[in-house]
Amino acid sequence: MQAWQVHQNGEPSEVMRLSDVEQPVPGEGQVLLKVRAANINFPDALMIRGHYQVQPPLPFTPGVEICGETEDGRRVIANPALPYGGFAEYALADAAALLPAPDALDDAEAAALHIGYQTGWFGLHRRAHLEAGETLLVHAAAGGVGSAAVQLGKAAGATVIGVVGGAEKAAVARELGCDVVIDRRTEDVIATVKQATGGRGADVIYDPVGGEAYAQSAKVVAFEGRIVVVGFASGSIPSPALNHALVKNYSILGLHWGLYGTKNPKLIQHCHEQLTELAARGAIKPLISERVPLSGAAAAVQRVADGVTTGRVAVLPALENGAAA
Repeated sequence: MQAWQVHQNGEPSEVMRLSDVEQPVPGEGQVLLKVRAANINFPDALMIRGHYQVQPPLPFTPGVEICGETEDGRRVIANPALPYGGFAEYALADAAALLPAPDALDDAEAAALHIGYQTGWFGLHRRAHLEAGETLLVHAAAGGVGSAAVQLGKAAGATVIGVVGGAEKAAVARELGCDVVIDRRTEDVIATVKQATGGRGADVIYDPVGGEAYAQSAKVVAFEGRIVVVGFASGSIPSPALNHALVKNYSILGLHWGLYGTKNPKLIQHCHEQLTELAARGAIKPLISERVPLSGAAAAVQRVADGVTTGRVAVLPALENGAAA
């Protein structure tokens, strides 16, 4: 079978190699899945660069989120068991952790429903307890993680403010349903949020960026607001001033979604049921900006790493002749 492999850490476009390799053999409790679609996540790029908190042994095949097909023909969503990741024709996964792919979504959309939407659901509902009528601020609102949070926030009845970088991403954020869109390249984020909220600020802030985005969050969070720290796509990890959290009476909430797989896996199943219901009634639908063939995976991962994509980019091994569908 064909699979992308990383033999040394570095930039995805430089170190990913498409190779003919042996089909992986499932270990105890594992299943072999035919990859129908693999979604590209920012952690894939971090893993390839050697900067992620979990680092599989070299060589490995990246790709942490797929829609796959079981030997008996079922469509499922899975997190592949590295080093046999999703940017390949076949991957391995934990049999006990498979989730049914929603009928309402195609393969690429189903692959993109898992990590980003689960993270959004846990962040907004389990951690921040977002309520209808509250204001939600989402950084990187046109990206894969941010776009999921925007849709989930709207589905929960919140007013959603999206912060993006650039006119193209601003247009995407509006299409996603943001009530207010702020282009951080041309607008003052802090002043615009305060104006949009009558000076009150945002009740919940969803931050997968860190760095300057977190600094802005601390200045616009409302009384009894909650800042959900999801990641650091900017590459800069902020050091919160806890005295500031005290005097403004807000909470800083960490979210590492992957921990629920071992700490409370039943919650992941419950969340998937909620997401499937939302997808069935059209309240959420993953934004797939590109569908690329397996041969285009390295270049696509690089684009995600460089932060120039919107929504999700999906790798579909069945696409032929390098033509995106």
